[in-house]
Amino acid sequence: MLVTRQPVLRRFWYATLPLTELDKGPQAFTLLGEKIVLWKQADGRPAAAQDRCCHRTAQLSKGFVENGNIVCGYHGWQYDCSGACVKIPQNPEGAIPPGAKITPFHCQEKYGYVWVALEAPLRDIPHFPEDGAPGYRRIFQFHQTWKTSPVRMMENSFDNSHFSFVHKANFGLQDQPQPAPYEFRETDYGFEAETLVPIRNPEASHRVTGTTEPITHRHLVNRYYLPFARRFGCTYPASGVDHIIYNCATPIDDENMVLVQWLYRNDSEEACSTQELIDWDAAITVEDRDILEACDPDACIDVRRRAEFHMASDKPGLMIRQQLMKLLTDHGEAEVFRS
Repeated sequence: MLVTRQPVLRRFWYATLPLTELDKGPQAFTLLGEKIVLWKQADGRPAAAQDRCCHRTAQLSKGFVENGNIVCGYHGWQYDCSGACVKIPQNPEGAIPPGAKITPFHCQEKYGYVWVALEAPLRDIPHFPEDGAPGYRRIFQFHQTWKTSPVRMMENSFDNSHFSFVHKANFGLQDQPQPAPYEFRETDYGFEAETLVPIRNPEASHRVTGTTEPITHRHLVNRYYLPFARRFGCTYPASGVDHIIYNCATPIDDENMVLVQWLYRNDSEEACSTQELIDWDAAITVEDRDILEACDPDACIDVRRRAEFHMASDKPGLMIRQQLMKLLTDHGEAEVFRS
């Protein structure tokens, strides 16, 4: 799907960078082909705007922050979070022209990340109940640029049939390629998919899974949030350990995205350290990235296009595409295909 040609996608929230990244100064980001600048205001809240000074078109992300305003590094023009120019150093006594402004974007912090919507959001940022819940710790894992589409990433994240092959070096059971069936429940934000998946449990993963069983299970309660966010809700029944990952596949342009990933665990640092958990999931994610970047990034969402949708193992991908298609048609937009 050519995300930059679907205007309705501008009306959703996307995770961009950890809020702590803004402590370094203004940061450049590209969202749905729109070049934006992110910075931290005087009260610590993030702000986002067009990354282009209205004076000589310099990138504001090359500037700095002063008293919570973004300052152009070319001539020092300052803008507040509403996009209004509030200071022109070369004309301190004169009135600021009414047209001296930049386009602001909706921006807020949640779950430790800066979230941005380019236009009035259709929905709130998804609610992730583990955040701040007693007994859970939050672990930042990564935010990486991948040369693939959010549609591809979302499909892959619900695709149990790739475990035996893509992840055969970690937990996949290559001699059991038939994927465990999902039970689906549609929701107001997308859908929930529940299953019980057998996995290989090598010694390197004993502290992650909380058990020494050579073959153990994952009880998965996964969730899809329109348009490009998901919950990997994993519980290891043998130990009662929750390993719950949230992803936001933030579209940069029609061929690239930023994958934001963080984790919740209901155990202690002593039981399994933060670094162990980062390293374990990183190795698995590298395998996903390698295979997805070997696919065509333009994942068309025409639900009539591929015969493999008739296989039960592809039902999650079909549901994602159906919900995206409905989103587009409900807002009068047609899918754009490449020739």
